[in-house]
Amino acid sequence: MSEYFPHLLEPLDLGFTKLKNRVLMGSMHTGLEEEKNGFERLAKYFAVRAKGGVGLMVTGGIAPNRAGWVGPFAAKLSSKSEAKKHKLITDAVHAEDGKICMQILHSGRYGYHPFTVAPSAIKSAINPFKPWKLTQRGIKNTIKDFAKCASLAQEAGYDGVEIMGSEGYLLNQFIVNRTNKRDDEWGGSYENRIRFPLEVVKAVRAAVGENFIIIYRLSMLDLVDDGSTWDEVVHLAKKIEEAGATIINTGIGWHEARIPTIATMVPRGGFSWVTKRLMGEVNIPLITTNRINTPEIAEKILSDGHANMVSMARPFLADPDFVLKAMEGKSMAINTCIACNQACLDHAFNNKIASCLVNPMACHETEYIVTPTTAKKKIAVVGAGPAGIACAIYTAQKGHEVTLYEANKEIGGQFNMAKEIPGKEEFHETIRYFNYQLKENNVDLKLNHPVDLAYFDGQDYDEIVVATGVAPRQLNLEGIDHPKVLSYVDVLRDKKEVGETVALIGAGGIGFDVAEYLTTDTLPTIEHFNKEWGIDKDISTRGGLLPEQDDPPKRKVYMLQRSKGKMGGKLGKTTGWIHRLSMKKKKVNLINKVEYKKIDDHGLHISRDGEDQILNVDNIVICAGQVSVNNLHEALKSKGHKVHIIGGAFEAKELDAKYAIEQGMKLALKI
Repeated sequence: MSEYFPHLLEPLDLGFTKLKNRVLMGSMHTGLEEEKNGFERLAKYFAVRAKGGVGLMVTGGIAPNRAGWVGPFAAKLSSKSEAKKHKLITDAVHAEDGKICMQILHSGRYGYHPFTVAPSAIKSAINPFKPWKLTQRGIKNTIKDFAKCASLAQEAGYDGVEIMGSEGYLLNQFIVNRTNKRDDEWGGSYENRIRFPLEVVKAVRAAVGENFIIIYRLSMLDLVDDGSTWDEVVHLAKKIEEAGATIINTGIGWHEARIPTIATMVPRGGFSWVTKRLMGEVNIPLITTNRINTPEIAEKILSDGHANMVSMARPFLADPDFVLKAMEGKSMAINTCIACNQACLDHAFNNKIASCLVNPMACHETEYIVTPTTAKKKIAVVGAGPAGIACAIYTAQKGHEVTLYEANKEIGGQFNMAKEIPGKEEFHETIRYFNYQLKENNVDLKLNHPVDLAYFDGQDYDEIVVATGVAPRQLNLEGIDHPKVLSYVDVLRDKKEVGETVALIGAGGIGFDVAEYLTTDTLPTIEHFNKEWGIDKDISTRGGLLPEQDDPPKRKVYMLQRSKGKMGGKLGKTTGWIHRLSMKKKKVNLINKVEYKKIDDHGLHISRDGEDQILNVDNIVICAGQVSVNNLHEALKSKGHKVHIIGGAFEAKELDAKYAIEQGMKLALKI
């Protein structure tokens, strides 16, 4: 048994094969599945993570037929020629002593194309395409397609398959009355409704034989109206075991559920209690999932008997060596997933290649390579925000001598404000990781050390990188210097006192963050999260839903924007709805089409639709974007220095850490 994290790193014997530890790298669609030369890139992507020590991996979803596509020409496995491409992946993984399963995913009514099928012709609220009702012949053919897909996966060298039966995809759609209105043997009674997934598992087992892993992803908590009851979940789990599954994985929430399940405001391990309820009901291993991002939380979940195995997906985007570092007892060296969704899910749902905000090399392993330098240089980086830190670390990894200057007492830049937002505490982890890497790579960090043009006179730096970041945008508004006025920096970083009623000028990401900060007065515990979002921990209701119980807001807040568009319209594709819904819960007044007039002792004077009004507030907080702090760049150039500019200093995007870190890395790889 391992000295560190004994439960997490304990092998799992499946009878015909053994997993080296209890860690599953869960399924993620990266976009490489459809990319030109994508399988070569996927092979490297998975091989790097197999080398990192993970016990078992699952691919992104692969459709068993055309109707099951997640989108037009999405990944599919229904022919030998398609199977041949997958050999690149399995050979690469096995060369690193890893194991990998292929996920078979039929999207059902979630497919974003006109050929979608479902148990009944009921359109999803999140898809413009109405599905075709599967005929009885179509159902039987689909079962055969699942079996053929699994057989081809076996032929391609996979160690098993995961059958996607949760998150509201086709199998899940058959199970519940919400989407199955059939009156034949595939609908009506619960026994009839679960017949389809059971026949799929039986057919797959018959096709692949006994010595092949079959994971069934079971929706244990639907989080939608008219979903499954807990008794139904238990009954189905037992039937799935009888049908031939090797392992049952936990699925939480349908895609159309209006409850966050993996975003950063979900407490760590926030749904492992669901899996624990099923422990002892079946005799095959159970995997728990969602918001497990450190070896410590994974170890506790297993030691507390919540599951036999843990699934972590995005943490392996953030750090492919997660397991190796845990084995060595080096948790501080792990680049922790912050569950921001910005480069993974947001990319996937915008048809871009997925990556990771804190690790831009994820899914780009064949493109971004740190090559040791043959000509060591002396490099200065000015500014220890995300861009400057990333540049300093990667430059030092290449073997250059790097000095990082920071005017403030700590590194992190804008992250030091982001970490103060309730639900964004994970940014503490990124700062911790940055500090570790700066020391590990011998970067000479000089804190409380502002520099100017004169400082570099006589210095012998070969190149200088300016990463001086951003400053809050100043408004040209009468009364802007009034004592009532604060900037978001005053509030988040400097902790200046804020009154009971507040107006926020600006409704971008900063405005929403400040509103969350000003209206939240509770710790992000699992119990509070369940109460706030209406999750029935007893699962006594269908779908596990209860009426939401909002806490009284800490303050009365108005959030204002000039434009007439949707408030928060530029927030992340997969998280924006959460932030807008959170504002509604906290009774934040969202007001668009505002013209700002002036600020005085009476408050903020505005005009809307030609009607003047005064918001009698204690404070006005300016959240109206940023401007670049880049005066040093041109001054250094004029003196003949070889100088680069990155991050917010280059372009003042709204707290875009993804862009900043990636730009810092790319520059480092060129130096």
